[in-house]
Amino acid sequence: MSRNSDGEGRKRTSSTCSNESLNVGRTPVTPRRISWRQRIFLRVASPMNKSPSAMQEKEGLDRNELLPLSPLTPTMDEEPLVIFLSGDDDPEKVEEKRKSKELKSLWKKAIHQQILLLRMEKENQKLEARRDELQSRKIKLDYEEVGVCQKEVLITWDKKLLNCRAKIRCDMEDIHTSLKEGVPKSRRGEIWQFLALQYRLRHRLPNKHQPPDMSYKELLKQLTAQQHAILVDLETCVDLHKMFLYHTCGDGMVIWQVGLERARERLLNEYSIYPGVHCIAFSCWSPKYRSISKVIVFFPSAGRTFPTHPYFSVQLGAGQLSLFNLLKAYSLLDKEVGYCQGISFVAGVLLLHMSEDQAFEMLKFLMYDLGFRKQYRPDMMSLQIQMYQLSRLLHDYHRDLYNHLEENEISPSLYAAPWFLTLFASQFPLGFVARVFDMIFLQGTEVIFKVALSLLSSQETLIMECENFETIVEFLKNTLPDMNTSEMEKIITQVFEMDISKQLHAYEVEYHVLQDELQESSYACEDSESVERLERANSQLKRQNMDLLEKLQVAHAKIQALESNLENLLTRETKMKTLIRTLEQDKMAYQKTVEQIRKLLPADALSNCESLLRDLNCNPNNKAKAGNKP
Repeated sequence: MSRNSDGEGRKRTSSTCSNESLNVGRTPVTPRRISWRQRIFLRVASPMNKSPSAMQEKEGLDRNELLPLSPLTPTMDEEPLVIFLSGDDDPEKVEEKRKSKELKSLWKKAIHQQILLLRMEKENQKLEARRDELQSRKIKLDYEEVGVCQKEVLITWDKKLLNCRAKIRCDMEDIHTSLKEGVPKSRRGEIWQFLALQYRLRHRLPNKHQPPDMSYKELLKQLTAQQHAILVDLETCVDLHKMFLYHTCGDGMVIWQVGLERARERLLNEYSIYPGVHCIAFSCWSPKYRSISKVIVFFPSAGRTFPTHPYFSVQLGAGQLSLFNLLKAYSLLDKEVGYCQGISFVAGVLLLHMSEDQAFEMLKFLMYDLGFRKQYRPDMMSLQIQMYQLSRLLHDYHRDLYNHLEENEISPSLYAAPWFLTLFASQFPLGFVARVFDMIFLQGTEVIFKVALSLLSSQETLIMECENFETIVEFLKNTLPDMNTSEMEKIITQVFEMDISKQLHAYEVEYHVLQDELQESSYACEDSESVERLERANSQLKRQNMDLLEKLQVAHAKIQALESNLENLLTRETKMKTLIRTLEQDKMAYQKTVEQIRKLLPADALSNCESLLRDLNCNPNNKAKAGNKP
């Protein structure tokens, strides 16, 4: 009994030391009863093809049940431990068989299989992480895509993305055509990075406009003064669907007949706004009242960024934490802009299509390279210019719609401010917003104007049917974003075909001119006499301009006449020079003839001829008379 127990103890010790071993021998070994630890060990080490469910069923068997060690016939060279586990119970025989070389081989194989187990565990962890990543990506891309991306387009984009890795310039017309045909949702993030690279290969941002050279990880280690505001907005983030504006003139008159107290009361009652709610205030030109007006945009707290999207809907989940990190890092990078609530929607769209690091780089590209950060500055100057440009576009291309909105005292600041601040992400479907981002990465800021103009023009008839302020605002806020897929595809196609870059530039210059005029007029006297004096001076300048224009025309006519005379004189001069050359040639010919005659004539005759020639030279009139005689 002592020997048997001693042998079993040794076998247990050997089994404990080796986590990975098999019962191997040169001859088939009879299965024997084994412990539950050996059963687990054999499941890992045996080449049995068993599913996890079958293994679980096997674990429920009686411990005394016999288990096959391997379906193959083991050999001594492969697994020497089998002799130790299933040999004779006599410990003396076991002791004899255990040699130093076999023990070294046993330990070497056990360590080797332990290493394999660790590697398998690491691979399993990678597979699980990959599975979690795929699941997260599936959740991120949980939106209905606008337009169908054909297989040929997928192949085309795959070829272009190879150029992205090689940093090779591609033909922009070819990229425009491919982008118009569609973008695969699964590769959209990579395509945005490709478009950003193509832009940077063609446009060099000046050094003074370059963002600070700080990595994303370094920024995350720092603290920001706006960290609390970001955290608050993650809980009750901005929802621009329920944005409310009121518009007051500089002199205190209320354009929309909504006083400050009434606005506060309505905000408190209807939107549950607490005192000190976030708002954006900026000045703009009111054409109706011909004065600078103050626009205040309130952002009620009604839900988070993309509250219905599963990636951001979980409170302090992966989506919200990634969004917090991204907004925090950018607020530290751009001290001037810091944190603006509209940026959260832009950052959210980027996070749905790429990782945090990549989204941070693309956010920097949008803000610095494409210039979107100007509209988030504290003075909101760029946003004012954009509102003026949109008004001028409506005035020039959709006059009836412009007049209808002006009659109901609805300026673009009321409905277009959230479009520009969130790049349409706050109100429109994600599939439509993704297509807008596709075009933004290719064409820049003018895409926002083209999309806004196309949206308004496509619904012009329905907007014209709205009869008052409330119905128009309700339509622009709720009905307009609720489009079907065909309408969104039509708008995207129309945007690709539009070109308003020249108009936008002209309107921007026009805005600055008007701004300068208003600033100068604010310092000038508003007396009627000064106005009349300016008008008289203006009329005098116009008359002087007309007189100078007439004189300029007369001078042009004289110049043309002189140029014509000069050409005639030059022609006559050329003819005279030709005639002189001809006469000189004749003279030389005559001189040669005279020399020949002198050689032939005798001296007396030659002297007589010379005297005759002298007489003729002295009396040319006589020569003429003599020539007239018969």
